[in-house]
Amino acid sequence: MDPEKADSIVVMLRQGHRIRLPREQLTHGLALVALLLMAGMALFGPSGLLAWGEQAQLLEQRKAQIAKLEKARAEMQQNVDALDPENVDPDFVATLIREQHNLVRPDEFVLELEPQEPVSGN
Repeated sequence: MDPEKADSIVVMLRQGHRIRLPREQLTHGLALVALLLMAGMALFGPSGLLAWGEQAQLLEQRKAQIAKLEKARAEMQQNVDALDPENVDPDFVATLIREQHNLVRPDEFVLELEPQEPVSGN
């Protein structure tokens, strides 16, 4: 065996899997950057793992808001039905007129109360 070849084999074994060509180093570097970028997007991206928690919280807020709006809509629909010209609820109409125009009946009394300061519990 040629001594120069024997030395190069020993050097290769000592160095292990070191990449010698700059082109291979560049290829491996770009592959690593691409993998890190994909991992970052999987964690921190708009549809990543961390965004799921925020989306779930936002979904719960929207569901609560929808429930509140549906309740208000049902109340409004009930008022619309009570004001139907063909089937008017006279008590409801009287209540609306009294509330909107600050009216009282002749047999009612209005008591005006002065605001009181809260009492401390010392």
